[in-house]
Amino acid sequence: MLSDKSRPVIEATLPLVGSRIGAITPKFYARLFAAHPELLDGLFSRSNQRSGTQQQALAGSIAAFATHLVTNPDTVPEAVLSRIAHKHASLGITEPQYQVVYKHLFEAIAEDLADVITPEIAEAWTEVYWLMADALIKLEKGLYAGQANGSMWSPWKVVAKTPAGTGAMTFSLEPADDTPVTAALPGQYVSVKVQLEDGLRQVRQYSISDDAGASRTFTTKLDDGGEVSPVLHNNVEVGDVLEISNPYGEITLREGDGPVVLASAGIGCTPTASILRSLADSASDRQVLVLHAESNLGSWALRGQMTDDVDRLGGAELQLWLEEPAAGAKAGLMSLRDVDLPAGASLYLCGPLPFMKHIRSEAIDAGIPATSIHYEVFGPDLWLAN
Repeated sequence: MLSDKSRPVIEATLPLVGSRIGAITPKFYARLFAAHPELLDGLFSRSNQRSGTQQQALAGSIAAFATHLVTNPDTVPEAVLSRIAHKHASLGITEPQYQVVYKHLFEAIAEDLADVITPEIAEAWTEVYWLMADALIKLEKGLYAGQANGSMWSPWKVVAKTPAGTGAMTFSLEPADDTPVTAALPGQYVSVKVQLEDGLRQVRQYSISDDAGASRTFTTKLDDGGEVSPVLHNNVEVGDVLEISNPYGEITLREGDGPVVLASAGIGCTPTASILRSLADSASDRQVLVLHAESNLGSWALRGQMTDDVDRLGGAELQLWLEEPAAGAKAGLMSLRDVDLPAGASLYLCGPLPFMKHIRSEAIDAGIPATSIHYEVFGPDLWLAN
């Protein structure tokens, strides 16, 4: 809870800090990596640092958290914190690292706001930081404790590597040692660590795209300008061993008997395909509506799996949008305006950020409550940042 002493200070300075946080975070990361270059090896994404998306995501999360504390001083934004905690746990973030971040973040704040910052302002924003950090530490400890093992990373052997539509590849893995395996939930993701040609290790999160449980199958889209997917697609072969995290991610199929709407675009079909597979495997009698958008039919990475699972469910319905028209599909971009959405449905979204914003807005206009809309973001959460 934000103290009575700090609340008016945060309320008064939030517009200033909020307007400057986008400039503060690059200075923070520059200080952090100058002091701890090892954090770029197997933890922070070098690509996200270059593009600035990680800086935007951090700035957005701090501003969102502080704004919530001002307007709701007795609570914390649980949904925001849960999303961050799952991502942190998938990277193996530890409690001592929060002190390291605090040191360099507040040095960057003091540098940027040198003309206006006072001990009172610094004390209030320190309280905000540690309220957020302590809440995350608690959540992350709970996530770690819920795993079947105490390992941040464990070895998994690639047993199959299968092309999945234009420019995509599906990797199936099995444990390469006797580390106990945590059963994954449909919709969750794992972090995958690879070594680049320059020796640096980099990590990316990939949704489990097939059966969840004790198996690990993920599907990746090749990003020619990226650092990790080209290694996976071009260098990793059957028999190789990858370092994989335990499963994380809070966007999973909620229990119940209400209708389920799965809406995805492009490679965003991976978590929705996992949820759909779980519904088909359990012979669920829930009403299921699958909505997917692609540039063309050949680009649909999990086409066979998803159409088979829709058929297995019997009563499920599939609607497809293609930018390049094909028989049985709607032309152009996905829109919910002509879709008969079932009453009381839960909507699961994944795809490019503009797509998710558009579909979420249309879903709310159609009467689906915001609390029934769940979305997964690949990479830094720029939706929060905006």
